[in-house]
Amino acid sequence: MALRLASIVETLGGELLGDADLQIDRLAPLESATAQDLSFLSHPKYQSQLKASHAGCVIVAPGMREIALARGACIVVDQPYLYFARVTQLWKQRHPGPVRARVHPSAVIDPEAVVDPQANVGPLCVIERGARIGAFTTLKSRVTVGEGCTVGERCLIHPGVVIGADGFGFAPDAGAWEKIEQLGAVRIGNDVEIGANTCIDRGAMQDTVIEDGVKLDNLIQIGHNVRVGAHTAMAGCVGVAGSAVIGAHCTIGGGAIVLGHLTLADHVNVSAASVVTRSIAKPGHYTGMFPIDDNAAWEKNAATLKQLHGLRERIRVLETTREKQDKQA
Repeated sequence: MALRLASIVETLGGELLGDADLQIDRLAPLESATAQDLSFLSHPKYQSQLKASHAGCVIVAPGMREIALARGACIVVDQPYLYFARVTQLWKQRHPGPVRARVHPSAVIDPEAVVDPQANVGPLCVIERGARIGAFTTLKSRVTVGEGCTVGERCLIHPGVVIGADGFGFAPDAGAWEKIEQLGAVRIGNDVEIGANTCIDRGAMQDTVIEDGVKLDNLIQIGHNVRVGAHTAMAGCVGVAGSAVIGAHCTIGGGAIVLGHLTLADHVNVSAASVVTRSIAKPGHYTGMFPIDDNAAWEKNAATLKQLHGLRERIRVLETTREKQDKQA
């Protein structure tokens, strides 16, 4: 079902320049869009793609108005990326999938679990005893919600997610390991989205907590007793070790690691592949990684890095000696 440009702007706002009756058949990136597609320009550095694009209409910021008009229709808004996100939501509303039962016949739900009548439970999901699923929450296929865990309202849990597996807790005993029973649960707030095959471990004694509006990508590991503040977002393959506390409105790039028992303040942004080895008390953008290089150069730099402590001590001795000589002079 096509959408008229006029219908999009009437619903979402924005300034339309061009044919209001143009029918949009698809949403597409600039480089592959055709005359019946709607695309967007998120950053001025991609304006060469805008000039070359065959899109029927492009969403742009005010600063790109003239360039966009030179090639065809455009919708001018202050935040093109945000506007495009809302267009995708509108598109999905107007193109709903087939109607299915709210609970798939293959799902396994314990009699003592509570699933809101407005929730959707997909194929092969498992909801264990005492778990609670809130209204308008969707569990895609093969999601497991462990015993006593709670998921709030309007959450979207993608395939393969495991909520409430045991945390990694063992006490050493004469060369062996003694299991520490994980007696807490997981509490997930409202409007949370969790990507495929992400795991959130239950707490050892207190609950692991994911606050409202958190967005987690695929293949993320959240350890036991972690607390993630509201509206924080993490990209794929992030690992957060046990008892870390991450503030609200943080972003953590793909493959980054946060060590256990650390605290990150609100509005902390961690670059991809960084390893957070200390608590961060001030908002800001933090990076901790060794840049990639050809292997021979990397090995030389790594060898030099190992000598830094010794070099620092030698410099300290030289500075101390110089200070004594200056005083004697």
